[in-house]
Amino acid sequence: MHRFANPARFLRLARPLTPALFWLGLLLALGACLWGLFAVPTERLMGDTVKIIFVHVPSAWLGMGGWMGIAIASLVQLVWRHPLAGIAARAIAVPGATFAAICLMTGSIWGRPTWGTWWVWDGRLTSMLVLFFLYLGYIALANASSEKGDTSRVAAVFGIIGAVNIPIINRSVIWWESQHQKASITLGGSSIDGAYLAPLFVAVAGFSLLFGALVLMRMRAALAEMRIDARMRRMADD
Repeated sequence: MHRFANPARFLRLARPLTPALFWLGLLLALGACLWGLFAVPTERLMGDTVKIIFVHVPSAWLGMGGWMGIAIASLVQLVWRHPLAGIAARAIAVPGATFAAICLMTGSIWGRPTWGTWWVWDGRLTSMLVLFFLYLGYIALANASSEKGDTSRVAAVFGIIGAVNIPIINRSVIWWESQHQKASITLGGSSIDGAYLAPLFVAVAGFSLLFGALVLMRMRAALAEMRIDARMRRMADD
């Protein structure tokens, strides 16, 4: 884990990896959305509305996965004092919040013709909304209490505590009565038709690669900002 603790070594890896992840992710994400929109047959009950799944599901996955990334990076920062962990946590926050917001918006659009309303206060939707507000809180806390690029211990603790909400989101449709459908993909198999499942997996892979590229971009920008700040301080001291 400490092999890439050196920022210079990390940057040597991140520079070629960032465009590779971005363009491959963009190709897969766009391809999956076009595949799902034009090649997948219309669903019998929900019609073409269900095709929003190719954006909604990857966004939900990345909204939750993003916070788990923050929690893991925060734990590494606090326990092992990894110099890049705090930077990684801050870099994840904005893309994670963006995908959480996309999940909420696409879910609302999907829910309008399906449930007859834009919003219901059930367990899944409410816990996902809580996740979005947690992201906003983390971003505000990190910006207010952290040095340039790095993340404070207070923000790191908040990132770890906020992870409690992730299993609540996951199990909400089981623990409480919900208009949201039960899990369609589990370790035991999938209830989604194969015609939808294949492009859905491609969409998840594509958006995940885009997410990784965005995180690397933000980490590289934070490191560049720290270098400039350090250079300016040395010039001021001279």
